[in-house]
Amino acid sequence: MAGREIDGRGMAAAMLEKVASDVEALKQDGWAPRLVSMRIGENSAVDRYVRNQKRTASKVGIEFIEKQFAEDISEAEIHAAIINLNVDPQVTGIILQRPIPASLPIKPLQATIHPLKDVEGMHPASIGNIVYRELELGPCTAIAAVELLKGTGLSMEGLEVTVIGHSEIVGKPIAFLLMAEGATVTVCHHMTREVALHSRAAEAVLIAVGKPGLLKGNMIRPGSAVIDIGINQIEEDDGVKLVGDCDYASCLEVAGWITPVPGGVGPVTVAVLMRNTVVAAGRLRTQYRKQMTGHL
Repeated sequence: MAGREIDGRGMAAAMLEKVASDVEALKQDGWAPRLVSMRIGENSAVDRYVRNQKRTASKVGIEFIEKQFAEDISEAEIHAAIINLNVDPQVTGIILQRPIPASLPIKPLQATIHPLKDVEGMHPASIGNIVYRELELGPCTAIAAVELLKGTGLSMEGLEVTVIGHSEIVGKPIAFLLMAEGATVTVCHHMTREVALHSRAAEAVLIAVGKPGLLKGNMIRPGSAVIDIGINQIEEDDGVKLVGDCDYASCLEVAGWITPVPGGVGPVTVAVLMRNTVVAAGRLRTQYRKQMTGHL
């Protein structure tokens, strides 16, 4: 019996309905959310991300501003640009689009974004807050993946989960989020000797490694949930196709639930970004009012 597709677009639509309502409330209070996208150089994958973000922001009433920077911009110049956005009271959220040129250090630049405007949840403080279950501005993709897993109805308490991929922005945060929910988590990475040994034992597998077709149907437990976070472009006779890290056809035959690519984690990630933007605007409003009260 084939597994059920998890409807990421449907989940995202429900989330965005609430976001749109919250945006309107903020506007009525004089705090219109304004999200600034910072993009360095040209990249076709980033084109797709930005288009989706801009379209979704428009739907929920969030102003979306694109700032494009040259490929050869210096670290000092982009650092100064981030600082300027940090201190701009009309900017309530900042997202630094990845990937950036190899000549620039991503970690120091990400850490330059003020935590209150870090709507992507990539600042070290935002990542660290996951340990303490402070998730209001958590990493968008990791939160989206966990939300989709919870949407299957599986109880998180004691759930045997294997996470394949241990990046600092997806795999590791997912592991912490799931442990906070009570799951028993195994993390596999490039030094794991037998990935299939762990994935076959799991009731849920979440994969984010950037290798198309890595997870095959014979590597998962019958009836398990598969959350495919990978987004890869492959060339086919009829053009470029987007695929995940799973061999979708074989996994669909074995899994109980599976996310498609596209249409799974991606839409929910963008919805979480919009939700984070609303949260950030609300936090900035609270901080501003506290500061003003202190001066009275």
